[in-house]
Amino acid sequence: MPEEVTPNVGPPSKLKLMVSSTVYGLEGFLDQVFAILEGYGYEVWMSHKGTIPTNPKRTAFTNCLEAVNVCDAFLGIITGNYGSGVGPNQRSIAHREIVRAVSQKKLRWFLVHHDVVVARQLLRQFRLDEKGAKKTLVFKRTAVLEDIRVLEMYESAIRHNLPLSKRAGNWVQEYSSHSDAMRFIESQFREPSRIRQLIER
Repeated sequence: MPEEVTPNVGPPSKLKLMVSSTVYGLEGFLDQVFAILEGYGYEVWMSHKGTIPTNPKRTAFTNCLEAVNVCDAFLGIITGNYGSGVGPNQRSIAHREIVRAVSQKKLRWFLVHHDVVVARQLLRQFRLDEKGAKKTLVFKRTAVLEDIRVLEMYESAIRHNLPLSKRAGNWVQEYSSHSDAMRFIESQFREPSRIRQLIER
C-alpha cells in the first residue's frame, strides 16, 4: 500500500483583534495596548496605529464598520471622550463600532473609565424619569464627559436595554488607571489559544 502522506499544515493564522476607542489623550496608552497584544500573537486592528484594513473607495465609517464585521474578536475602550466623525444627529465612529460589535454578537470585551460610570449615576435623575423613560437634557461639554452620548456607548456595551437575565456578553470592566486596564487586558488576552477556543465553540 502506498505510504499515507500527512498534509503539510502550517500554524493557524493570527486572530484578528480589533481595538476600538477614541484616541485623543490616550495615544501613549494605546501604544502600550497595541504592543502587548501584538506581542501575544494577535493581528491587532487599531485606527490609531493605522492597521485597520481599508478600502480607499469607502468612507472611514464604512471601513471601520466592515472591520468590526470581519474581525475575530473586539476590545472596546470607553472614556469620557466621544470621538471623531460626529455631525448633526450623527454618532461618532467609536460609538458606531461598539453598537455594531454588539449587534453582530462579536466575541467582545469592554473597558470603561471610572469617571463614566460615576457620571452615569449622577446624571441618571436628569436623563430618566421615575419610570425609566428618557427626559430632555441640555448637556454642555465638561472635562470629565465630552458628550452625553458617551453614556449611551456604555449602555450599549452593558446591554442596558435588556432584562438582567438576558444580558449575555455584557461584561464591562471598570478601570481608574492605565495599569488597571492593562491588568485586565493581560489577564484576558495573554493566551490566544483560549480566545480561539471561545470563537470555535
